[in-house]
Amino acid sequence: MLNRFDYRSPQTGEAEVRYLDADFRVLRAGAFVRCAVTGVPIPLEELKYWSVERQEAYAGPEAVAQRLYADRVKPAT
Repeated sequence: MLNRFDYRSPQTGEAEVRYLDADFRVLRAGAFVRCAVTGVPIPLEELKYWSVERQEAYAGPEAVAQRLYADRVKPAT
C-alpha cells in the first residue's frame, strides 16, 4: 500500500502549476517546478514554498526572503 510519502510521480519534465492559498493545482503534468529565484528544480512532492500573488515557487525560506526582501537580504555566496 502506498501513501503520499511512498509515491513517486511517473511524470517527467516541468509541471505547470496554479498556486492557491494552502495548496496548488497541477495544470500540466510534470515531476517538478522551478524556483523563481534560483532556477533549481523542485520536485512536486517537496514543494512547500510559493507565492499566490506572484504565482511562483521557491526552493526554500532563503529564496522567499531573497525575493520578498531583495533590498534587505544579501544573496548567499
